[in-house]
Amino acid sequence: MIRLRAHDGHALDAYVARPSSRVRGGLVVAQEMYGVNAYLRSVCDFYAGHGYAAIAPALYDRQQRGLTYTYTKDDHDRAQKTYTAWNLDDALADLDAARGAVADAGKIAVLGFCWGGSLAWLSACRRDYAGAVSYYGSMIPDLAHAQARCPVICHIGDKDTSLPPARVAIFRAAQPSIPIYMYEGAPHGFDNETASRAITRPPTSSRASARLNFWRSTSIEASRYATNDRMRIVHHQANPQITAGPGP
Repeated sequence: MIRLRAHDGHALDAYVARPSSRVRGGLVVAQEMYGVNAYLRSVCDFYAGHGYAAIAPALYDRQQRGLTYTYTKDDHDRAQKTYTAWNLDDALADLDAARGAVADAGKIAVLGFCWGGSLAWLSACRRDYAGAVSYYGSMIPDLAHAQARCPVICHIGDKDTSLPPARVAIFRAAQPSIPIYMYEGAPHGFDNETASRAITRPPTSSRASARLNFWRSTSIEASRYATNDRMRIVHHQANPQITAGPGP
């Protein structure tokens, strides 16, 4: 962990994973509502292994340093109460501090899960990232009329009870040009396979497909990311389980 300082003077921790070889870009990883835990660190490690300087700021440090929640029903409820009451401007400021810490990597994208998926969308609209990837951001329908400043893709499971079809439709209607990848049979949190959880564990294929789409659906893709002046959305279908693109 390293120590960061936001523009308002707040000090917070962040987990950083850097590539062992050529750096292809940077990635700010916005946490689930559970905090910067072993799962989120593994996400940073995964992308560092593919050439990206990945950093996950501990957003909950504004309440309690090192605060994380487990995947139990009780902690799930506590985590929901924590993040839904959070000041979004504070969260964006802390993501800004993280982005500054990996600025030497070149172009920086933002990627987030759960609460972080909503923050990734908000960052795309209010900050200047090279691209944004939102995994099951349950707040994005409520922020659907914001305008992104960079390319964005979304990953959502079709069994996600926090993003039922009616709410996904709200976002689609407001943002028809943004690709939304729907994963058959996948619930909320399908990328997270690192802990026994109070909900049904998602199929492994959904996680692998979503991470494949990270590379294949935007020019964040390794060989293009560091050189393109403007990132370009390209539609791909990773496997037959995925419905790719805006759809009906």
